[in-house]
Amino acid sequence: MKSEISRFAIVIVALLAVNVLSSFLFFRIDLTEEKRYTLSGATRNLLSDLDDNVHVNVYLTGDLPPGFRRLENAVRETLAEFQAQAGRHLTYRFIDPTAIVSEKEKAQLIEKLAERGVTPTNLFANEGGKRTEKLIFPGAIVSYQGKESAVQLLKGNKAASPEEQLNQSYEGVEFQLGSAIRRLTQTEGNRRKIGLISGNTSVPPSRFSDLLASIQENYDLYFVDLSKPGPIQGIDAILVPKPEQPFSEDDKFKIDQFVVNGGRALFFVEGQRVDSVGAEGTFAQPLSLNLDDLFFRWGVRVNQDIIKDLSCAAIPLNVGNMGDKPNIQLVPWRFYPILNNFGASPIVRNLDALYSRFVSTLDTVRAAGIRKTPLLMTSPYTKILKVPAVVAYNEARQQPDPATYDGGVRLVGCLLEGRFRSIYAGRILPGDPRAATFKAEGEPSRVIVCSDGDLIVNDVNYRQNVPYPLGYDRFTRNTFANKDFALNAIDYLVDPEGVIAARARQVTIRPLDRIRLNNERLQWQLLNLLGPVALVGLVGLVWQTVRRRRYSRG
Repeated sequence: MKSEISRFAIVIVALLAVNVLSSFLFFRIDLTEEKRYTLSGATRNLLSDLDDNVHVNVYLTGDLPPGFRRLENAVRETLAEFQAQAGRHLTYRFIDPTAIVSEKEKAQLIEKLAERGVTPTNLFANEGGKRTEKLIFPGAIVSYQGKESAVQLLKGNKAASPEEQLNQSYEGVEFQLGSAIRRLTQTEGNRRKIGLISGNTSVPPSRFSDLLASIQENYDLYFVDLSKPGPIQGIDAILVPKPEQPFSEDDKFKIDQFVVNGGRALFFVEGQRVDSVGAEGTFAQPLSLNLDDLFFRWGVRVNQDIIKDLSCAAIPLNVGNMGDKPNIQLVPWRFYPILNNFGASPIVRNLDALYSRFVSTLDTVRAAGIRKTPLLMTSPYTKILKVPAVVAYNEARQQPDPATYDGGVRLVGCLLEGRFRSIYAGRILPGDPRAATFKAEGEPSRVIVCSDGDLIVNDVNYRQNVPYPLGYDRFTRNTFANKDFALNAIDYLVDPEGVIAARARQVTIRPLDRIRLNNERLQWQLLNLLGPVALVGLVGLVWQTVRRRRYSRG
């Protein structure tokens, strides 16, 4: 009897000790193969450093199809991990807008969500032989100190299957929520600085307004005037948007030294220039920016050509007359490639297609110490025209011969990483005033070169005098991922180990074998139903047998 009491007391003391110890020590173990419940280091640091309360309202809940229910569970699990890391500084709530009884209140909430950027999605399904429609809201609102940021949870590549797109959205939950929290909680002291070099472009500021406004949400934006004396200083990365006038040698020297000293750079440049296009056509002219030797030293070459791609956007064109009125239809315009072929990088992982115009090709060349990662590529069905080349709207009327589009996949965006060597090494004489600060090779850096300046140029609604979102096609009313690409590129350039690292997460889809499932459904149902009962009974039987043998000896 005493031994039984002693064992019972030991168990109680052990349980108390474990509970007391758990209040001081906290740990979680992720046993999944992909570590899907493990947050990136940058996200953990972001949440640990919260100095005020962050609240998240998630509107993806309710009666959802299985795929969206899996995405909802991913959001719940991610927010639970966020809360475990942030403690009392993070709270969240799931709200189903469709569950509101009052139609007036429901309409007001839906309108408010749309104004904040949470756009609803219509789901169509067949239930009981009837076609049903359901409105869901795959988004969230993150609040911090009176500020709010909308999060779109349904992301991914629209060309993928619905199952794949939902899985891509699943993989991006941490990045989307983490980016919103970072955007709201950044202070003036820890914001990175982005420099805009716009002196060599003739594109009006309104055509860059959407991207620049988005950059200012996360970074401090400065205009860099290369004509002023002295090097580029106090800037983490420079952005060169669609230059059309050549850079002087002094300008190029400043860019060279900025990168050699560890500065990051993002170029949207072209090897040709198309001023305007008419029905009969115009010429795409060669464009020389005096950056060829700089890019060549870094490991890429922007070619003076123009790409025609069978995977392309459409433009409105008069294809004839209907009575006394012109017949305007959308026809494929092969000089506007749709870029939906990406390399292996967090910048472009699970990215939707990009809308491009008058694109040149990129070649990679040997550059010691520089690692090259392809980012953007065309489809395999391309035709490359050396410039000068005729560009005419009337060509859209013609039916293309796919056999002539044999240019293959062509590179149009590349990431360069490593220690960059100056093109001025061995050329700066001791008496040169620039020799005092000159470096032939310096700190590790990163550069991205894209051979289409129009990737970051937005259209403008001139009737209302407001810019369209970057990547918006006003003819098809689709919004492409141009802005996501540009912002991801900047994030990676300035901090590859930051929140952008969460985009590398990969969750493998493991679908059930439907044929085997149909054949073995009954036996698996019986196993799941009766197995636990039989296991409990077996444990009880063993326990009773052991007790009977122990006490029967006495």
